[in-house]
Amino acid sequence: MSNITLRRFESADVPWLVVQHGDLYAAEEGFDDTFGPLVAGILADFIADHDPMRERGWVAMQDGQRLGSIFCVAAEGKSAKLRMFLLTPAVRGKGLGKHLLQTCMDFARDSGYRDMVLWTHESHKAACALYAAFGWELVESKPVHSFGVDLIEQSWRVDL
Repeated sequence: MSNITLRRFESADVPWLVVQHGDLYAAEEGFDDTFGPLVAGILADFIADHDPMRERGWVAMQDGQRLGSIFCVAAEGKSAKLRMFLLTPAVRGKGLGKHLLQTCMDFARDSGYRDMVLWTHESHKAACALYAAFGWELVESKPVHSFGVDLIEQSWRVDL
């Protein structure tokens, strides 16, 4: 993780994030072209309506290249929601995911949230193992058909 930095998300990151999510999920999960517009909508909502004191996005950078992202947004009550957690394949397994997750959880805790929730798919084995290692608990798992494929959708939660 030499000379990798985290910086705040900027609106100029939107095209990269939409393409990365769309391309990676299509290649790795077989997702159809409905996923990119979902990501674009999530980011548009964040830009239009986030509270910068309680909600934040980070982009991991190295030598001017984006490597990944993670977002903390308000959920219901005193809960935060982890969103848009992405690592490019070249940096997976090198500790950047741990750094992004810890940064996001620390921000949520420091911002007064009591817990965090997230939504993912069972097929994201490395991410799910990382969540479990950080104390997250799987609270729901159900089969769904989304983005053109059959998936096992999961909800996770952690106390902060």
